[in-house]
Amino acid sequence: MSERKDESGLQRKLSPRQMNMIAIGGAIGTGLFVATGSSISTAGPGGSMVAYGLIGIAIYFIMTALGEMATYRPVPGAFETYSTDYVDPAFGFAMGWNYWYCSAMTLATELVASAIVMKFWFPDSSSVMWSAISIILLLVLNLFSAGIFGEAEFWFAGIKVLTIIIFLVIGVLMIFGIFNSDTVGFENWTVGEAPFVGGGFAIFSIFMVAGFSFVGVEATAIAAGECVNPEKTVPKAINSVFWRILLFYIGAIFIVATLIPYTDPNLLNADVDNVAVSPFTIIFEKVGLAAAASFMNAVILTSILSCGNSTLYSASRLLYSMAESGKAPKALGKVSKKGVPLYAVLFTAATACLCFLTSLDSDSVVYTWLYNATGLTGFLTWFGICICHIRFRKGFKAQGRDINELKYKSKFYPFGTWYSLIICTAVILGQGYYAFTSSGIDWYGILVAYIGLPIFVALYIIRKVVKKTKIVHVAEMDLSKTPMRQQ
Repeated sequence: MSERKDESGLQRKLSPRQMNMIAIGGAIGTGLFVATGSSISTAGPGGSMVAYGLIGIAIYFIMTALGEMATYRPVPGAFETYSTDYVDPAFGFAMGWNYWYCSAMTLATELVASAIVMKFWFPDSSSVMWSAISIILLLVLNLFSAGIFGEAEFWFAGIKVLTIIIFLVIGVLMIFGIFNSDTVGFENWTVGEAPFVGGGFAIFSIFMVAGFSFVGVEATAIAAGECVNPEKTVPKAINSVFWRILLFYIGAIFIVATLIPYTDPNLLNADVDNVAVSPFTIIFEKVGLAAAASFMNAVILTSILSCGNSTLYSASRLLYSMAESGKAPKALGKVSKKGVPLYAVLFTAATACLCFLTSLDSDSVVYTWLYNATGLTGFLTWFGICICHIRFRKGFKAQGRDINELKYKSKFYPFGTWYSLIICTAVILGQGYYAFTSSGIDWYGILVAYIGLPIFVALYIIRKVVKKTKIVHVAEMDLSKTPMRQQ
C-alpha cells in the first residue's frame, strides 16, 4: 500500500479496511448499548424505532452530502473548509470552533465514562487515575501516525460490531423460542400503551438522545484527507452507513423492545454508571450468561475508547486545518515527520482534562455537566453540513459545471439534504420544549438545552464583524480541488 501526501504534507495512511471501520465506529456509540433502554421506556417500542429511524435517515443523507464534498475535495478540515469556501469565512470559523468544542467536551465526557466503567470492577479506585490512564493511551494512539490511529480504531470497532452481531443472532433465536421454553413472540409490542407511548412529544423528546448516539460518524469525511485513494475509499465507506444504521440501531431496538416490555424499570434506569441494567446485559443474562454485566462492561469500555480515539483524531485535524487558514493559532498547525499535527492533538487533550473535575465532585455529576455542555453542537455541525452542500450544488449549477465531474453523488438530492436540514432545525429550535410549561419557565432547563446555540451565533457574528467577511457568491465560488485559505 502506497503512502500519499497532500499539499499540506499530511501523509494519507488510512487503508480502505481502516476507513470502513472508522465509519462503523463512528456510527456505533456508547448510546447504543445504554441509551436505547431509556428511549424504549420513554416512547415505547414503536416510538423509539420511529425516532431512531427518522434521525438515522437524516444522518445517512448528511453523510452522503458530506461524502460528495469530501470525495471531490478531500482535506483534513472537511466541513470547516467547505463552510469557508462555499458559504462564508465567518461561517467556517463558527463551524470549526463549534465542532472542536463539541469534540473536546465529548472527549472529556468519555474520559469520565471510562473511569465510571473501570470502577465497576474496582469500586474503591481513583477516578482521576483511570481518566489519566485513558488519556495517555489515546495520546499514544494519536501522536505517532494516522496509521496507528486507524489500526486501533479498526480493532475497537471490530469488538463492537462482533458484540452487536452476537446480540442480534441471540435475540432473534430468543424471540422464536430457541433459547427459551416458550416463544416470546411480539406480545411486548401491545403491552400497556405500546407500541407508541406518549405520542409525538415522546418521540420528539428522544431525538436528541438518538442524535447524540450518532455524533462522530462524520469522522469518515475528516479522515478522507489522510486515506489512500479517497475517491474510491470514502464512497465505499459512506454507502454502507445506511445499512449499518438499519441493522445495528433499528435491529437492536427491535430486539430489546420485543424481549423486554417498555414498562420494565430497568430500561429507564439504564446508564453508563449502571451497566448491570443495560438492555444488552439484561438479554445476555436471560440466556444464562452469568458474566453478562462484566462482558458488557468490557464492550462499553472499548466503545468509550473508540469514541475517544476518533474524537481526538477528528478534533486535532480540524484544529490543524483552522491553523492553516488563520482561524486558530498558527502553532497548532505544526506537523510531525509522520504527518501528525502534534500541538493540535496536545491542545485538544489538555482541554479534555476537564474530566479531572471528578476530584471535586462525583463521577455522575461531572459526567452530566460535560454531557450537557455538548448540547446542540452535534446538530449544529450537521445543520452546517447541509447548508454547505446546498451551496456547493448551487455553485456548480451557477458556474455551468457538469455534475458528472463528481466522482460520488449524494443520494436523492435535493430531497435528502433538505430533509436533514429540516430535521436538524426542528431539533435545534424545539429540543428544549420541556422547559416551557404552564407552571412557568425553567431557565436552567433552557440554559442546558440551548447553550450551544448562542455560542455558535456569537462566533459567527464576532468573526464577521472583525474580519468583515462576506457571503460567498455562487458565481464566484472556488470550486477547484485546492482549497482557498481565507481569513
